[in-house]
Amino acid sequence: MKAARPRKNASPVQQTETRAMAGLLDTLADRALELSAATTVEARGNWRAATDEDGIAWWVLDRPGKSVNTIDRSVLEELNGLLDQAETAPPRGVVIRSAKPSGFAAGADIAQFESATTPEIAAMLNEGHRVLDRLAALSMPTVAVIHGHCLGAGLELALACRMRLATPGASLGFPEVMLGLHPGLGGTFRSLAVADPLEAMTMMLTGKAAPARRARRIGLVDAVVEERHVLNAVRAAVGGELHPAGGGWKARAFALKPARSLAARRMRAEAARAAKPEHYPAPFRLIDLWETHGGSPERMRAAELESFSELIETPTSRNLVRVFFLREAMRGLKDGASDIKRVHVIGAGAMGGDIAAWAAREGFRVSLSDIDPRPIGQALRKAVTMLDKTLKDRLKVRDALDRLVPDPGGVGIAGADLVIEAAPERLELKQSILREAEARMKPGAILATNTSALPLPDLAAALSDPSRFVGVHFFNPVSRMQLVEVVKHDALSPETLRRATNFVAELSRLPAPVRPTAGFLVNRALTPYIAEAILLAGEGVPKERIDAEAEAFGMPMGPIELADRVGLDIAVEVAQTLAERLGMPLPEMPGWLHQMVREGRLGQKTGAGLYEYDAEGKPKKIHLDALPDGAPIDPDLLDRLILPMVNTVVACLREGVVESEEIADGAMIFGTGFAPFRGGPIRYARERGVDAVIARLRELEMAHGPRFKPDPGWDRL
Repeated sequence: MKAARPRKNASPVQQTETRAMAGLLDTLADRALELSAATTVEARGNWRAATDEDGIAWWVLDRPGKSVNTIDRSVLEELNGLLDQAETAPPRGVVIRSAKPSGFAAGADIAQFESATTPEIAAMLNEGHRVLDRLAALSMPTVAVIHGHCLGAGLELALACRMRLATPGASLGFPEVMLGLHPGLGGTFRSLAVADPLEAMTMMLTGKAAPARRARRIGLVDAVVEERHVLNAVRAAVGGELHPAGGGWKARAFALKPARSLAARRMRAEAARAAKPEHYPAPFRLIDLWETHGGSPERMRAAELESFSELIETPTSRNLVRVFFLREAMRGLKDGASDIKRVHVIGAGAMGGDIAAWAAREGFRVSLSDIDPRPIGQALRKAVTMLDKTLKDRLKVRDALDRLVPDPGGVGIAGADLVIEAAPERLELKQSILREAEARMKPGAILATNTSALPLPDLAAALSDPSRFVGVHFFNPVSRMQLVEVVKHDALSPETLRRATNFVAELSRLPAPVRPTAGFLVNRALTPYIAEAILLAGEGVPKERIDAEAEAFGMPMGPIELADRVGLDIAVEVAQTLAERLGMPLPEMPGWLHQMVREGRLGQKTGAGLYEYDAEGKPKKIHLDALPDGAPIDPDLLDRLILPMVNTVVACLREGVVESEEIADGAMIFGTGFAPFRGGPIRYARERGVDAVIARLRELEMAHGPRFKPDPGWDRL
């Protein structure tokens, strides 16, 4: 078996880990598929099968031409053929595992559902259930050996085996809820039968994966073994020395409906805090299924099939599936490797320090400089907190910190493959820093700026070779915001753009190429949203009501709180910049807001802004029920907030700031949190009806002024 190549977007450390895993799997393949001269390896497209000298059949899933295994109709049809053989000539046991270094299986191939009708989907699911039921009914022991990711339909395949062995680095989960669905290949009832039912339900409701040892504790796997011990563990399982963990007393307790009903009430309350049923119906549908049918696997199976087929036809699921493909399309912008190993960041402020820490986390050697050594120390302390929270492994945290080097004198510039400038947003300051850095950089190195608004041509004018200068605009906080705008300009070379895009993907971020207009795409589109909210607050509409309406629409945070998080000084500056440079018809920032900025009431960072903030940085909000009687309500409130944002994205498409609707929608979802279940601003406009949106903008223009005038780009939609 050939060792798989490192995954497409892997960082240097991940590439090393992938090669190590590939070596282990080559060893496994030698043992599993080439055990004796008398053994014949049978290839079935997606599967390779052999029976070893102990009479154990090994079925190895290895989808050709793919870096990860996914489960589709062809995989299940070929598995059905292997089951025919096992029933005709029973081996002592059956082992199912993956040949991919990336893991067991990443889930179902959801592309198969995109164009399928509801009856076709129901037929596929029924056939999948039939195959996995046959696997579960085999008379001999069946063992799934799991490494790496084992998700969704991949986990449902493993659950159809009698036992599951996992290597320490394995991760198991049901991410279907992220697509507006719940498990549909038997996961709802098989997971409840083997694992703690409350833990299994929590995994299905949240989509969060469990590492191998936690999966063992809750009963999802039967043993955790090192790769070198897998063969002996398989022999023990087949020989009856290892027994399935089973669901335990909780499985028996929750077989009773009163116990399920009590737990279901708590689950619904918890789910409602995270999402509204009308926006994300899948978690609530799953809770209903479990409460009603959880005592009977057969009834649960039938209800699972019916519910899944209905959910996949909902707008929420269609849009979340689209978001999945938007993410894949943005990842697909990667073209080869960046060949960047060493990174130097100039500026250890909030953004520069976070960029440096994240790059170190992802395996790059990073040096961090600043004119003042104090911010470097603060950045390193923040890095420890972020790494602890995201890596959850002391050794990995230690290794990442070893890669992050404080460099007050900027010595690392000379050896860096990429230098990122992250200084304050002042043109002359940035030009000076970039000019000095360019003079110290080695040939072939890339120079980048993290500017959020300054024109790249103006910055490039200070350089002797602007062809290797590019914008990489990260969003705050870097560890959570997936988007990075890769900012082009006319003098940029295609090779620099390619390498910068690849670097962003290697950071496990999503690149969005944009033209160098003021505010680029995301900040330009967000500004009218925030500005209109401030204007509404000035009209007397309670800020809590403004934020609540936006959040009810599906935004992760209301625009008033967002303005405070951004900083009112920055919000005012960006609005003025866009109005001056682009002539955007934004509402004029009110005098009272300028007065707040002069007084230093800048938002969360100063403890007071449009909201007051507690010691933990949380806004002190009045509950909507406690608002004073007669508090103003604007019937146009939601459209006044959302439609200017959509209108601006349309303008950016017309101007070529962003090249496609897909990248525009993806950038707004991953850069602003624009309601994912709505599929992005352009998708939202199309589903609402382009003509209806234009008509509504004209109504708002008549009522509130020219800032609502429909952009000419609507004609292209």
